[in-house]
Amino acid sequence: MGKDADPRECSVADALQVVGERWTLLVIRELVYGVRRFDGIARNTGAARDILTTRLRKLEDAGIVRREPYSSRPARYEYHLTAKGLELGEVLAVLMKWGDRYLNPDDPPVRWIHTCGERLETEVVCAHCGRPAMEGGHPTGRGARTA
Repeated sequence: MGKDADPRECSVADALQVVGERWTLLVIRELVYGVRRFDGIARNTGAARDILTTRLRKLEDAGIVRREPYSSRPARYEYHLTAKGLELGEVLAVLMKWGDRYLNPDDPPVRWIHTCGERLETEVVCAHCGRPAMEGGHPTGRGARTA
């Protein structure tokens, strides 16, 4: 890409500025799973403490995570997803479906059970007609140029 290149405007690129990094998505995964404390998140993600601290701070600044104290001496916090953060759980569920299908087809390591008691199967469909989202769809808007 030359220095005169004009990158495509896109909400995907904007979202990746906030969550498009491995440790960030793994932190969100842990919070979706119900792990709230720093040490548990660190253990389950494998992230170094300094990296985890930076990611949690970035998620808090973006309004995706909120800190709540659970001890005053010493000061310790639990981390909770905000409504904005909970919606990212849906993104992770779709990403997990892809990983199960193409990377772990014989033995998915995790299965989600919905509150109704059945296995959760994610589907991305058109809210209007109910057909799969990528079936004949196309982008439109100011960032949708093709050349």
